Amino acid sequence: MLSNQSTNETETSCKPEQILQGAFQVFLQHGYAGTSMDRVAAQAGVSKHTIYNHFQGKEGLFIALIERLVLRHFQVEFGCGLPETAPPEKVLRRFAEILLARMDDPEYIAFVRLMIAESGRFPDLAQLYVREVIQHGTEVLSAYFKSSPELDVPDPAMTCQVFFGSLISFILSQEVLHGKLIIPASKERLIHYLVGLVLDYHKQPSV
Repeated sequence: MLSNQSTNETETSCKPEQILQGAFQVFLQHGYAGTSMDRVAAQAGVSKHTIYNHFQGKEGLFIALIERLVLRHFQVEFGCGLPETAPPEKVLRRFAEILLARMDDPEYIAFVRLMIAESGRFPDLAQLYVREVIQHGTEVLSAYFKSSPELDVPDPAMTCQVFFGSLISFILSQEVLHGKLIIPASKERLIHYLVGLVLDYHKQPSV
């Protein structure tokens, strides 16, 4: 009786982070298809009932991991959009630095590799990542290009694709696909070039 009471108290006080840590390890080891609530419960040290109370199943866990690994840091900085009163060079540099900082997060890199590996069998998961991460980032940046009082970007959407897409490509080629020893590149050089590209275009005389 005391043992059951102790178990219940432990599970009641369990934080969602404990479940997410367990789920993350199971997803990496077994993939999305091979992940079960039994395995997650065993890894996290909780009951399946506790997991369902917090996340309503495997897809809910996966969505929560996306939010935990990716959106948390980005939204802290840019949840309300990019600051329009700061100098564009500073804003764009900070945006790029925040995004490229994901390269130094081994959990994020491992998760992206998992997403790529599972995208063939579960395209909805990859599309979820695109919607929640890539689309959100491009919308924030595109809105800034449209509204910045110091920039006059004629095609905000395409400028955003070039700027944001270059950063994503850099993360994929350097870290996710293990390419940094084959085609080594500098984060600082990339940021300097992309920011300069936008600012120099703004300075070009109208034709």
